[in-house]
Amino acid sequence: MIGTTVAIGLLLVVSMRPEPQAQPEEWVVPAKYQKLENPSRGNTESLGTGKMLYKKHCASCHGNTGMGDGVKARTLDTPSGDFTDEEFQSQTDGALFYKIKSGRNDMPKFDSKIEDEDVWLVINYIRTLKK
Repeated sequence: MIGTTVAIGLLLVVSMRPEPQAQPEEWVVPAKYQKLENPSRGNTESLGTGKMLYKKHCASCHGNTGMGDGVKARTLDTPSGDFTDEEFQSQTDGALFYKIKSGRNDMPKFDSKIEDEDVWLVINYIRTLKK
């Protein structure tokens, strides 16, 4: 009887654990975007605007500090990504622009939600999140 109760308890605990998120396949960025340069300067005013836009559009999944730990992150099928990570930060601004504008999987496309000039401001803010 006790053995059965313990077994049922263990089954419940195991079944309540969230399933591990699938690792995303490589996100290929077209060459023209890899080379695209950010026309915006990261001055204090533009960083403030970038931060505001980040909080509005990105923080729910990517977290307030960019570590991929936003409140919606656990509900996603794929990891939301850690913006503080060196591998992430090594991407070109053009690559980030492409990913923000086009989206994929759980990442929504922001092509009609955020103006191009504002996407650059978000990228400038994201650059401040590195470790």
